[in-house]
Amino acid sequence: MTDDLTPAERQARSLAALLSILELRRLGTGRITVTGVDDVSVGVGTPHIDVYEGDSLKQPHNRVYGGQVLAQSLTAANLTIRDEHPGRLPHSLHAYFLRPGDDTLPIRFSVERMRDGRSFSARRVHALQHDRTILSLTVSYQDPAGGLDHHDEMPDVPAPEDLAPVAEKFATIDHPRALHLVGRPVDHRYVEGDITLQVDGAHAARQDVWFRLLGEVGADPYRQASVLAYMSDYTLLESVLRRHGRSWMDPSLRVASLDHSMWFHRIVDPSQWLLYSQDSPSAQGGRGLGVGKVFTRDGLLTTTIAQEGMVRVKDD
Repeated sequence: MTDDLTPAERQARSLAALLSILELRRLGTGRITVTGVDDVSVGVGTPHIDVYEGDSLKQPHNRVYGGQVLAQSLTAANLTIRDEHPGRLPHSLHAYFLRPGDDTLPIRFSVERMRDGRSFSARRVHALQHDRTILSLTVSYQDPAGGLDHHDEMPDVPAPEDLAPVAEKFATIDHPRALHLVGRPVDHRYVEGDITLQVDGAHAARQDVWFRLLGEVGADPYRQASVLAYMSDYTLLESVLRRHGRSWMDPSLRVASLDHSMWFHRIVDPSQWLLYSQDSPSAQGGRGLGVGKVFTRDGLLTTTIAQEGMVRVKDD
């Protein structure tokens, strides 16, 4: 069942694949029009859209990982900003996961240039397969600026060096899902313990996870933001599951991301250790909300993230 790769080789391969799928191909431009009753075409929205295409990473369940399409959509938007407004960086994004993606097919990204002001820009991106939208994202950019400055304090937790990598726990299991988990390009270390097989300890609606990319992405802040978006989709809904004592192996669970928001307070290098402090303020109606704060190890709050997911239990 294995392909005889060591965990380190598997992780290196997945890191190379991640960086590869963030290299989008430009296909050209287009225009959105509406044809009325008199067969007159009327322009709608921006004068044109920019179109890009990217490949998909293979997944055990054959659905595109949500963090992948989120990161690629942000990358597509970045490509319409970085040359015309150097230094104008993303400060927030809001996305809806509308349909599952097919990991055997490339994804096309249409970018609408909604606004370019003196200090802010906005873009809207639709990620498409089979001419249907699988994700819709809006992202806002801002030039560097001064102003009021404060942030929450980081929780007092053990250092990542004092915790075991999740990949180490599953490295000896010869199963496709275990091999996929071991081969992730991200090192996750749980303060409260992971919930892959079971939920140990208190059933609390919060958890802390140290994480970092297992490789370098360089100093490009646009690339750093896209990679952090990719990483942010891991683990965030786990505070919902932990509160109710549900592990990922629970056969009655049906979980899927619905939406995802990020506020980039300070762009950060995702290859350094970051603490993802997560909690769930609410779960009801088959949905659960996860909120996360990302800190550097010296306590600087870099990003706030929120995601609501469909969390259904089959026996309900």
